Amino acid sequence: MKKMINNPDNVIEELMTGYVIAYPDYIKRSKLHQRALIGKKRNTNRKVSVLIGGGSGHEPAFLGYVGRGMADGVAVGNIFASPSPIPIQAVTKEISEGHGVLYIYGNYAGDLMNFEMASEMTKIEDDIKTAVVIGNDDVASSKDIDDRRGIAGELLVYKAAGAAADFGYDLEEVRRIAQLANDYTRSMGIGLSPCYLPQTGKPSFDLEANEMEIGLGHHGEPGIEKTTIRTAKETVHVIMQNILKEGLYNADDEVIVLVNGLGATSQMELYIINKEVDEILKEQNIKTYKSYVGNFITSMEMGGFSVSLMKLDETLKTCMDHPVDCPNFKEV
Repeated sequence: MKKMINNPDNVIEELMTGYVIAYPDYIKRSKLHQRALIGKKRNTNRKVSVLIGGGSGHEPAFLGYVGRGMADGVAVGNIFASPSPIPIQAVTKEISEGHGVLYIYGNYAGDLMNFEMASEMTKIEDDIKTAVVIGNDDVASSKDIDDRRGIAGELLVYKAAGAAADFGYDLEEVRRIAQLANDYTRSMGIGLSPCYLPQTGKPSFDLEANEMEIGLGHHGEPGIEKTTIRTAKETVHVIMQNILKEGLYNADDEVIVLVNGLGATSQMELYIINKEVDEILKEQNIKTYKSYVGNFITSMEMGGFSVSLMKLDETLKTCMDHPVDCPNFKEV
């Protein structure tokens, strides 16, 4: 394992310091907690604030999506670990602006517990109303939708929620639109090689040199099958087969396509994957309204990728067309 760090115990604080130095026009550290970051480009039309968060190691998520048109603040945890309730509460207090706050986070035990605790503390101590949307787009993680993990599809939920907030909607309507985006999103990932945790130097999972894991989670959670490495076409076929059999996407639907790299997979490979996704969608007469290809929610230097689809209605199309200006995500 080779990593360009200092003390492994200080990586999160040094990461956050470096990030704030890089983007001083976009973000600042909270006065209330060092693991809380507050956006500087809030749309003054908003009657709702949007708070996102999760573990470190997924950069540019989650701190990269605080900016105009997306989140107002972020709470940051240790590597692959939920932020504690304290920074979540700190962000909530600083971004509430006298209005409600929408929490968006993934369906993981630590996040569920800590965000719920923060919501209760905020209600009792600060009299701030909160609402929640929990990302659960990973079709490989469970047959029960409510038990599924949140992976890269969460990015699309952030965008929908941020646009709805910019449109001046109230908390319930912003939550409804964000939940609709979540309900219309399905994802599936592939693992090719592990990442290595700075504190231990150990790989996040084990694969032989000629193996890949279908359905692997972003933290190395087991997938549905280990198999020998296949071509991009064969691999995407398996992914799309699992996504499309959900029955959510039908002929003449319009979708957003998100091809997300996990850190070590090259842009060249991701564009090839996008080509294969597009061919399958055309075979199904499903129309691609817009596609995003890149490293959006990573797992440090993990090899692999995920594919996400989000079905559009007119409301979500308007949200996805709304401009965004974040340090790591921009659309004019």
